[in-house]
Amino acid sequence: MKTDWIKARQTKYGAYLALYVVIVLAILSAANWLGNRYNKTFDATSTKKFSLSDQTEKIVKGLKQDVTITYWDQTTRFQQAKDLLDRYDTMSTKLKVNYVDPYKKPQEARAAGVKTEGAIILETGMKKQEARSLSEEEVTGALVRLLKGGERTACFVTGLGEHGIAETSSRGYSQLKDLVEKNNYKTQTINLIEKADATTGCSVVIVGGPKYDYPDPVITALRNYVQGGGRALFLMDPPLQIGKDHVSPNKPLSDLLAGWGVTLGNDLVLDTSGVGQMFGLGPEVPLVTTYLTHAIVRDMKESATAMALARSMETGTATKVTVEKLFSTSTNSYATTNLSASPIKLDPAKDKKGPFALAAAGSYDTGNQGAPGRFVVVGSSDWVSNSVLRFAGNRDMFLNMMNWLSSDEDLISIRPKEPEDRRLTLNRNQMNMIRITSQFLLPLTILMGGLMVWWRRR
Repeated sequence: MKTDWIKARQTKYGAYLALYVVIVLAILSAANWLGNRYNKTFDATSTKKFSLSDQTEKIVKGLKQDVTITYWDQTTRFQQAKDLLDRYDTMSTKLKVNYVDPYKKPQEARAAGVKTEGAIILETGMKKQEARSLSEEEVTGALVRLLKGGERTACFVTGLGEHGIAETSSRGYSQLKDLVEKNNYKTQTINLIEKADATTGCSVVIVGGPKYDYPDPVITALRNYVQGGGRALFLMDPPLQIGKDHVSPNKPLSDLLAGWGVTLGNDLVLDTSGVGQMFGLGPEVPLVTTYLTHAIVRDMKESATAMALARSMETGTATKVTVEKLFSTSTNSYATTNLSASPIKLDPAKDKKGPFALAAAGSYDTGNQGAPGRFVVVGSSDWVSNSVLRFAGNRDMFLNMMNWLSSDEDLISIRPKEPEDRRLTLNRNQMNMIRITSQFLLPLTILMGGLMVWWRRR
């Protein structure tokens, strides 16, 4: 019969094989199409080493205009940039990454103003910014500068015992200065005693723990600045009177803040929960894990901050001012008013029990639509000093405050964390145990297992 070949076993198997090939090709084609259209990755590292930060994701996914990132380097070095920049590329259709070899296209490199290998240039419309290095911090920073435009300046008040931004000691602010500059602010110091209008041109004025009372001209300058639409961060220490390092109560400045609805306590908050001891912190460094709903702390739920030598505060109502608490201590905290005894001792019978608010944020209605004055008050200045700044969420908290004050709420999130040191430290006995186990016990176990199998088969 002419149709017998259709029923033949060879034809049947050939049809099966052809069908399988078609199915496999269809699956591979679909996987390739989905892979090009939806580039998804999974980061299984505990520290999310290969994932972009929440801040970067928020900025890139929120792009309203097209942005191009061009990496200029030798072709053989493209891969080192792809590991980072391709993560940006797959996050938004509004962002495109190009890789160009300046030696193969010298005219394009000259037109783009490329002067060094490894240059990273971001462009949107007629605006252009260059990232200083191949890191998420620098690329996202350049993207912020590109989108925001203009120049932001953080002005640190000096002249009355405030922390110095050039000081490299444990209580200095040199690391804070570096952090602020890496996040697209210029920094400068201002002396309101010498020049009352020194706040002109400042995006944010930072009062970093003054030791001495502010005279009336300085108080007037700060009041006029905030009530005129300026932004200020007040870091106010408890008035400790221990040893030679006395801190004035600074009543004039405290009265100014009270007039804006923030009343500072003349006390020192001590944390007796014992949680801080796991991080090597004493009771005079309350560990904060309870945050409220303000934009500054909304994304801080899983980060702890250490408030070294902090005072409590209360918030209330004030004319033209809206104030919110930011975070509080645990219920296992006390506020002592005995600020002159060394060492400071807790007296549960006399000292007030927590929780206590340690920070507040407020807005002043200037009468100009969309241009309120803003201020943040924190009952400590040492929490951003060189010795404490790198603790857990301290840097994120400070930058969130800065971004809220400068009306950059879209940048408020958790920043990239430094790589975690996960080295395994072993003592001599543990090293010897590993050596004995790997060199003797395991080979001996395998040998004995082989002998038992041989004996049974025999």
